[in-house]
Amino acid sequence: MVMELRELQEKESEGLLLMVQEIGDGGNGFVNSLNSINMEEFSSKVHRNYEIARSINLPDEYVPQTIYWLNHNDKPVGYGKLRHRLNEKLLELGGHIGYVIRPSERGKGYGKRMLAELIKKAQEKNISRVLLTCDESNLASRRIIEWNHGELSSIADGMCKYWIDTSQDLTRRDC
Repeated sequence: MVMELRELQEKESEGLLLMVQEIGDGGNGFVNSLNSINMEEFSSKVHRNYEIARSINLPDEYVPQTIYWLNHNDKPVGYGKLRHRLNEKLLELGGHIGYVIRPSERGKGYGKRMLAELIKKAQEKNISRVLLTCDESNLASRRIIEWNHGELSSIADGMCKYWIDTSQDLTRRDC
């Protein structure tokens, strides 16, 4: 079983388009901003996200974020977003990390692996603590976050906030 987290490139394949189409608009707080009706629209969104990761033409209310694809045996199974820093809005909702697994691949442990790998990427970017938010009722996400050493800091208006220290021992995170 070969699992790989790969950073979004300036141009991406049709296989990734099919995955983001299967994900649809997203859910449980995750917005699938890459969802596209065709390859031309997808390519444009990929290019824009490539720029965002590099702070190119970044509006004042945005923060840089890098998108990563999780592949299992060369098949895309999900993707995640790592925000390089937080603004006031992201401190309340969104946090540093958001991720999604395509519906046909859920319940197979990919969420645990995705989050573990994104935490490692945050550590590489010298982010010492990451914030994740999720709906209080989203028990699957809460279990994944807690499995990855997430510490619940608050629950307000049905939203949980978890912090993860990226310098912790990463061995448990290797699924």
